[in-house]
Amino acid sequence: MEATPLAERLRPTTLDELTGQEHLTGKGSILRTAIEQGKVPSMILWGPPGTGKTTIANIIAHTLQVPFYTLSAISAGVKEVREVIAEAKEKERAILFIDEIHRFNKGQQDALLGAVEKGVVTLIGATTENPSFEVNSALLSRCQVYVLRPLQEENLVKLLQHAIATDAGLQHKHIELKETTALITISGGDARKLLNLFELVVDTMGDTAIITDDAVMEIAQQRIALYDKSGEQHYDIISAFIKSMRGSDPNGAVYWLARMIEGGEDVKFIARRMLILASEDIGNANPTALVMANATFDAVNKIGYPEARIILSQCAIYLATSPKSNASYIAINDAIAAVRQHGDLPVPLHIRNAPTGLMKKLDYGKGYKYSHDYEGSSGSQEYLPPPLTGRKFFNPGKNAREEELRKFLKGMWKDKYGY
Repeated sequence: MEATPLAERLRPTTLDELTGQEHLTGKGSILRTAIEQGKVPSMILWGPPGTGKTTIANIIAHTLQVPFYTLSAISAGVKEVREVIAEAKEKERAILFIDEIHRFNKGQQDALLGAVEKGVVTLIGATTENPSFEVNSALLSRCQVYVLRPLQEENLVKLLQHAIATDAGLQHKHIELKETTALITISGGDARKLLNLFELVVDTMGDTAIITDDAVMEIAQQRIALYDKSGEQHYDIISAFIKSMRGSDPNGAVYWLARMIEGGEDVKFIARRMLILASEDIGNANPTALVMANATFDAVNKIGYPEARIILSQCAIYLATSPKSNASYIAINDAIAAVRQHGDLPVPLHIRNAPTGLMKKLDYGKGYKYSHDYEGSSGSQEYLPPPLTGRKFFNPGKNAREEELRKFLKGMWKDKYGY
């Protein structure tokens, strides 16, 4: 019989043992109070993998001492949902936990709706995706949404130290935790993945384990598949897919796409990532990329597998072979940084609206140049508040399309858009 993995052996059984989610589980928090009072609503737990969603569901069921049903949206369909609901009707109260609820289609979610409305089950759904997009509005309106935060380095180091100090399977070993960067980096902030990788490293090293970054990297590269049994490669593969398209390699893009398709990845998840890339990494170097990605998102939702693979492939190759620019991405990040640095700067008077006489007397709109009254529909004037006068957030990339934009902007703004 295979030994229970370290992450499962150390799974918290009380809210006090859970780390990194104190905003939800700390003394006086809304969720903790609801659990302590036994008045737990149906809820969606939204957060990155390995942050405690399943653990919170287990703690709720244990605390309330009610029947607890678990379904995975990867393998369960409407039939399994209805079977659980039928069984729950015989109970006074029951909790139904659905992992990866974002993978349920509308029909599967609709099968839940009546049972949640009537209180047959208290639903706890876990998702790594924004529930506003992935959970239908009728079901979502009957659930509280709780957002779990990514675990910070100090949380993860604390978990490792706790494992060394308390786990019976590790206590007979001499373990020295000299470095943790590689463990934390490879696990990507996922506590479950971190602990199982840590156990793999320790077991490989024997009774004396001096944990260094070099040792972790060597062992992980040799035995990476052994600790990745629960689909955590999901995030590594989507990363490889995105980076292949960003790096203009259609071959890498199609290979990693095929890996996701063969693994049963949700078409919406793949298409949504391509939509983001079309704007973040291609942008105005080829504005049609965003149109293409959006059309792909719509099409694969209508078609589904297996034919959706063809549409996904066409779009992935198109995006990979498009010219690239992250100028729009940089522009909005720089503008947001300026907003945070300078606060709520007042709108310059000349570009304020003046719908009343009083506003006109206060010089609202005074001196504004109506662009269409000028050659090229451009009245040269400053649109930014004084502390940011002359600031350039958008810097066109060095590609054919954005070089045209640069020429256009240079004609209007002179030196601001020179090299």
